[in-house]
Amino acid sequence: MTGYPPHHIDAPEIVDSPMDYPDTGCGWRTTPSGGAGPVVAPFTRAKIRYTAQHLNECNIWHFLVSPADPVEVVNITSHIQHIHGTYGRSALLSVQYSSSSSDKPVVKWQVRREKPVTVVQSVGTEIIGNLRPDYKDRIQIFENGSLLISNLLLSDEGMYEVEVSITDDTFTGQKSINLTVDVPVSKPRVSVPSSTVLELTENLTMSCVHENGTKPLYTWLKAGKTLINDSRILLSPNHQVVTITRVLMSDDEIYNCLVENPISSGRSSPIKMTVYRRSSLYIVLSTGGIFLLVTLVTVCACWKPSRK
Repeated sequence: MTGYPPHHIDAPEIVDSPMDYPDTGCGWRTTPSGGAGPVVAPFTRAKIRYTAQHLNECNIWHFLVSPADPVEVVNITSHIQHIHGTYGRSALLSVQYSSSSSDKPVVKWQVRREKPVTVVQSVGTEIIGNLRPDYKDRIQIFENGSLLISNLLLSDEGMYEVEVSITDDTFTGQKSINLTVDVPVSKPRVSVPSSTVLELTENLTMSCVHENGTKPLYTWLKAGKTLINDSRILLSPNHQVVTITRVLMSDDEIYNCLVENPISSGRSSPIKMTVYRRSSLYIVLSTGGIFLLVTLVTVCACWKPSRK
């Protein structure tokens, strides 16, 4: 048998079972680390170089395999995965790409909607084509591929994906950054029908009210401690409203509400809830009634009709 001359071949996608060559008596498979035989791990597609060597004991060809030249790729990195943007301000979707090519990169930014929507495409920093009307005059591309969106709108929120490709490179680099846009919360206030209440009143309701702010989260404080649901405390599903059932003297305290979202927070001015005992009220009413009765009797006794 004569040896096969060294040459180049394209390896299959996956080699995961022995293959019999007609001029050998054994099944074999190869890996980029070299060698042949029935127990060798599979390998993925790559250009490989091999030389043949006859092995008398198995009557097969031994292939010494080595990878060809490495394939060029674009690598994209970013130190951020999520950006909390503020309505009306700017957000920088910062990335950095690396490549051995000296050519200008083709940069494409998209935002996920029902279907991906192209935000901008550029060669280097030069924007290609016309921007969508909702992004016009608000977009800037930097040399490292980063995207600056100015004058943020609530509709700018979404998952942004960047692709960077270079003519000489085989693989395109990709990266995703999630952008949320919020309006800062304004200072809240506690809304309550009355700051005084009688003991054992069935329901006392307080609301946390504010003018502005998206995605608000509410927290109630009683004497500086967080209120939670219990047998008498009932918080609404979003915690904006708190209801105290069957008011007790222990509810006579200072209350605040807090509002926060991803970019801001606010705290209401304190409100003092005063709880009166029912017995105290009876004493006040009875004392007041007696005083009023004495006053009327005195007035009547001292009053004399005028003579004409």
